[in-house]
Amino acid sequence: MAEEAKKVEVTKDIAEEKAVVPLPAPPSQHDDSKAIVLVKDAEATGGSAERDAYLAKIVSEKRLVLINAWEESEKARAENRAAKKLSYITSWENAKKAEMEAELKRIEEQLEKKKAAYEEKLKNKLALLHKTAEEKRAMTEAKRGEELIMAEELAAKYRAKGEAPTKLFGLLKA
Repeated sequence: MAEEAKKVEVTKDIAEEKAVVPLPAPPSQHDDSKAIVLVKDAEATGGSAERDAYLAKIVSEKRLVLINAWEESEKARAENRAAKKLSYITSWENAKKAEMEAELKRIEEQLEKKKAAYEEKLKNKLALLHKTAEEKRAMTEAKRGEELIMAEELAAKYRAKGEAPTKLFGLLKA
């Protein structure tokens, strides 16, 4: 359809250009010094063969101009398509990058929460360990205190009776 329109346009231009080229004027016998004199073109004096060659040259030049215009148009379209595609790719890349950065941040937050929970758990275990150690120390101190009091009471009892203990340090017999 576009090719037909171009052909029709070219034939119209050829017809218009044929009408524009002036024909040679017939020789006149008048000798008016103030009369308008037509200047003859160099191409027009050669006859129809030169005119046809000139028209063919014009048609050829017009065709070349149309081809060049089409080529420039196609190049511009290709550039626009490539620019649009590159823009799409860049926006896609930026969106994916933002998505991955958000995922990374979310994972980091989860890891921070897990780390805090694990630290809390270890602190609780450490506190429990310290509490247990304190309880064992207290029990040992209490038992030592009881044993000291018992040893003092037994020593007082043996002193009161005037007897010697039958076992020394629980190992030796007297």
